[in-house]
Amino acid sequence: MMDRTKFSRYEISRILGARALQIAMNAPLLVKISAEELEKIHFDPLKIAEIEFDSNILPISVNKPLPLKKQDKLKRIKDAISDKKVEEGEGGEESEISKEGEIMELANPDDETEEVVEETTGDGE
Repeated sequence: MMDRTKFSRYEISRILGARALQIAMNAPLLVKISAEELEKIHFDPLKIAEIEFDSNILPISVNKPLPLKKQDKLKRIKDAISDKKVEEGEGGEESEISKEGEIMELANPDDETEEVVEETTGDGE
């Protein structure tokens, strides 16, 4: 007898359903069942599939993927040397910017004036 505890109820129903479909489409039976027993179960393909499942001769296998291993998030290793290099690079960029020109000030809405551009037509008028 096939151990039903190995499979979940969903896997068992899938196995029985697939085999019952094969039997309903005139697949040969894998178990010798007498005519009396067939009449007793009313030639039900699902019952026949269940008998085959319990006799442990079904050639159907179930692929169970293993659960994904949970891994801790990788922590970023801070390198003291690389941090110093970044700070030196930023300091150099800041000094270049200050040498090239003045730093722009924040714009105030009062300082801005709207310039009205008159549209001219191409007719020469």
